[in-house]
Amino acid sequence: MTFARRLPVVLIAWLALASAPHRANAAEFYTEDLRIPMAAAGPQGLEAFMVRPAPAKRYPLALISHGSPRAFDDRATMSARKYYAIALEFARRGFAAVIVMRRGYGTSPGGRADSYGTCARADYIAATAVAVADLRASIDAMTRRDDISPGGMIAVGHSAGGLATIALTAQAPPGLVAGINFAGGRGSSSDNNVCNPDALVQAFGRFGKTSRLPTLWVYAANDMFFAPSLAYRFRDAFRSNGGSANFIDAPAFGEDGHYLYSTTSRPQWTPYVDAFLREQKLAPREILSPPDPLPAPSQLSETGKAEFARYLASILPHKAFAVSPKGGFGWRSGRASAADAQADALAACGKRATGCSLYAIDDRLARRP
Repeated sequence: MTFARRLPVVLIAWLALASAPHRANAAEFYTEDLRIPMAAAGPQGLEAFMVRPAPAKRYPLALISHGSPRAFDDRATMSARKYYAIALEFARRGFAAVIVMRRGYGTSPGGRADSYGTCARADYIAATAVAVADLRASIDAMTRRDDISPGGMIAVGHSAGGLATIALTAQAPPGLVAGINFAGGRGSSSDNNVCNPDALVQAFGRFGKTSRLPTLWVYAANDMFFAPSLAYRFRDAFRSNGGSANFIDAPAFGEDGHYLYSTTSRPQWTPYVDAFLREQKLAPREILSPPDPLPAPSQLSETGKAEFARYLASILPHKAFAVSPKGGFGWRSGRASAADAQADALAACGKRATGCSLYAIDDRLARRP
């Protein structure tokens, strides 16, 4: 139930332009790796990542919650930084967008803390309570910061994160004014097969009893996790108990509409978000321009420039690109820290050239031209 998928090679050039990191322009953005303190998560806390407009002032929070993959082992491969391009869309709209990895995902400790039990007796209420606790801890930590406004907050979630977002609106913390649910649900064990679907419907109904915030729900016609017929049951159970759901029947998207809310499909889902924000009077006067892509090092050959485009398109943190004066290069991604990525990129470049230096680290230039 994640919204990060393997990127097709044909998208690399497009992503290099559309979701590449910023250079100095009128719409600079500030990014920060975070650890959210939470007693239940131990001394490590929860992994998180923030992107917001660069000017130093207070911004309303957009708390972004991820999905849950069908295979448990895939949780370890998840990372808050993988959602940079999605978070950027909310930063462009004037929010401080924070992606928090709930307990048991990415580097956030917790194992199976959010387990719903056996498939036949799936308990979504208990499982979602764990997710909501993580989101509330994140809100508490972020609203203590000088760059976060105490009001105007929105919560956004996909799949299991969408369910958690709706549950959060049912016990809304101060400052939360709206929720956005993309393909929300839990328990999809295979295409068009959901564990104990009646219990999932009942969970949405229960959240509707106390949720009084405006919410946007978006489900695609060809969602293979939660088919339209089941999504309608979620909506109806929620509304029948008093919940407010602006439900969008989105057209089919790709091979599985569950991934409508993804990095590559931003032109399809952002209009739904913009219309909802306008309706709630949360839309900005202007949407900031996306960041300019990093330029390729001038000394690279065409092959090297193609590799640099691959570097820009890589969504695996942390990463670094090193280059030599004569065009030698090396890069590595998916490292535990920026320091590890830098060391490995320099080592990779050093195997084929001399005089290597760092050119890019994660989403920024290592040095200003």
